[in-house]
Amino acid sequence: MSDKSMNNEDEITLGVLSSVQANHEVTQRGLSKDLGIALGLTNAYLKRCMRKGLIKVQQIPRNRYAYYLTPEGFSEKSRLTTQFLSTSFNFYRRARSQCENLFQQCENKGWQRVSLYAVSDLTEIALLCASRFEIELLSIVDSKHDGELYHDVRIARSLKDAGPFDAIILTDLNDAQGSYTYLLSQLSGGNILAPDFMRVTDMKGP
Repeated sequence: MSDKSMNNEDEITLGVLSSVQANHEVTQRGLSKDLGIALGLTNAYLKRCMRKGLIKVQQIPRNRYAYYLTPEGFSEKSRLTTQFLSTSFNFYRRARSQCENLFQQCENKGWQRVSLYAVSDLTEIALLCASRFEIELLSIVDSKHDGELYHDVRIARSLKDAGPFDAIILTDLNDAQGSYTYLLSQLSGGNILAPDFMRVTDMKGP
């Protein structure tokens, strides 16, 4: 598994982004309470996220403000969430359970030919889970991977080369949101699956 750890700054940033996504009208005092940190520090992190282009602010009636995640904010939240889960004790259990759910969904829908998108620690877990279901792992799409096979599954350099898959499961732990957005731009969307812990979204604006 990945050896990357999450520092306190990243944890607070993830908390800010998660709170804003959950409640656009959250106040700085409410954020402070959610995060368990001082109001001044909350204000500093909120401003930092806005400077980085992760959060945008709009004035709403009664002289209040609403905060929204930008596309960059969604992507950063996805990255930090995956980083957090990858270093937590429960990652393998969650990943395995959710991969099994996705393969079961494919089986229920009659999607027999399935591809994975990207080589990562999650890919290995997905490969282990796939053997329990009546599906064929057609390919793993990853333009950056060296070699033609990964655990006996063919590597495809692009979606075009992936073969006639019925569904594709996102296994990219480095940029889950970016990869999901790309897949949505290339495919219809209904057969693009991702584990819930990735928290990817189509990022439709307010």
